Amino acid sequence: MSDQHQQHGATSFETLAIHAGQEADAATGAVVPPIYQVSTYKQDGVGGLRGGYEYSRSANPTRTALEENLAALEGGRRGLAFASGLAAEDCLLRTLLKPGDHVVIPNDAYGGTFRLFAKVVERWGVEWSVADSSDPAAVRAALTPRTKVVWVETPSNPLLGITDIAAVAEVARGAGARLVVDNTFASPYLQQPLALGADVVVHSTTKYMGGHSDVVGGALVVGDDTLGEELAFHQNAMGAIAGPFDAWLVLRGIKTLAVRMDRHTANAERVAEMLTGHPKVTRVLYPGLPDHPGHETAAKQMRGFGGMVSFRVAGGEQAAVDVCDRARLFTLGESLGGVESLIEHPGRMTHASAAGSALEVPSDLVRLSVGIEAADDLLADLAQALG
Repeated sequence: MSDQHQQHGATSFETLAIHAGQEADAATGAVVPPIYQVSTYKQDGVGGLRGGYEYSRSANPTRTALEENLAALEGGRRGLAFASGLAAEDCLLRTLLKPGDHVVIPNDAYGGTFRLFAKVVERWGVEWSVADSSDPAAVRAALTPRTKVVWVETPSNPLLGITDIAAVAEVARGAGARLVVDNTFASPYLQQPLALGADVVVHSTTKYMGGHSDVVGGALVVGDDTLGEELAFHQNAMGAIAGPFDAWLVLRGIKTLAVRMDRHTANAERVAEMLTGHPKVTRVLYPGLPDHPGHETAAKQMRGFGGMVSFRVAGGEQAAVDVCDRARLFTLGESLGGVESLIEHPGRMTHASAAGSALEVPSDLVRLSVGIEAADDLLADLAQALG
């Protein structure tokens, strides 16, 4: 962690979330970073930049505040903020890969990530294969001499699979590949992949980081200064940066991330327990349940088990769709991580792009993003939705 992150003398997550990268404004004393809604900056002579700012695609003070904050929260050296999670992924892949390289992706990756590999990256000559990332031996078996990246989501979307980050990091290092961990479901409050051996952390800041369903954004955090510089070059060259207002909204959300994640987790645990005993639910997928195959690993590498719960419904696809349609307090919608609870059918919604592939999700699956409402109200709504 850089000296800038430690300037307040604090290292606790909750304090860093509120203060890292966010000094009071020198001119006015404003305690919240201003929204620098500006495209260009006055220079003091040719090449005389004030604070390093010349054009807001290259750098913007509001985005800088967010990027420094992200790096501090993940214990990294460099943070970069993007227009969306997929924009962050695209920049990362075009920085790390070239035609002929190979990537291992998980067998339950987010549908948008799968689409990026299968429909975009593959077209410029990058090969990819699928492995069960919860099994380090399966990841090792999927490696080739051309593997440059091992990609992991933990917990995964939408099956809530758990990967032992430290174990897979060792496998990747042994092959000379970089380990990328999508930390969106956990957030840096619950899990810090860089400390466990990951090379890059990916976030959709749309989700728990923003936390209020009012912003779209993405982020990368790395622990290596050289890689950070390479990514910053491509961020500027490709241009899919976070705008100043979006960066400001994510910063605002991060200030309450710790307390929100505690409540999301507490509510999700009650929801998972209730669903486990329901006669119309055939299986509950939540890493906080003792019978979850990744429970022990999650308990080892996470502070808590998070706010995402998936479950399978007796009666097949139509029954699962009916549950989604009958929910009232749980809003039918894509995305996740906001203060309000959401429900969706992954097979027809967020993961439709994986239909017919090795990553196709079960048709009877329902995914919940458990919000921070009163838990009893959430349980009552699920009970009536299940019928």
